[in-house]
Amino acid sequence: MRSRGVMLGYRNLPEETEAALKGGWLHTGDLARQDDEGLLYIVDRKKDMIISGGFNIYAGEVEAVLAAHPSVGSAAVIGVPDSRWGEMVTAFVVPRPGRHIDVPALRSHVKQVKGSMYAPKKVVVVDSLPTTSVGKVDKKGLRATYWAESARNVH
Repeated sequence: MRSRGVMLGYRNLPEETEAALKGGWLHTGDLARQDDEGLLYIVDRKKDMIISGGFNIYAGEVEAVLAAHPSVGSAAVIGVPDSRWGEMVTAFVVPRPGRHIDVPALRSHVKQVKGSMYAPKKVVVVDSLPTTSVGKVDKKGLRATYWAESARNVH
């Protein structure tokens, strides 16, 4: 994007500023699709896209399906290293109060709604999701444990 209202840069982060404002454009890292009418839809962040078995899987789409399930209160999805798939779709889910997560049923639900490639290979049931100082899910923190030995940028 480019406009007079675009940021000047990140405070005390010259390398990140240079990458984000390369060529006079703000590179947001958002991934979008355009429909037949020309409308744009933000589908995910580039850093959150999972490449599994040669398919691009948008974590946000999997999270939306998981969050719509009656037993799930909230969910976060990341890719973790996998020798067979490249990355394995991994979901962290918080049960709704008074509900129990049936992991096979949850996988089946995602498979029915989005297809088998989107179904999490691993589901981790947690009491809460880690958040950043501004209240967003801390996916960098979730990825850090899994990608510590990898060259992948977990930011």
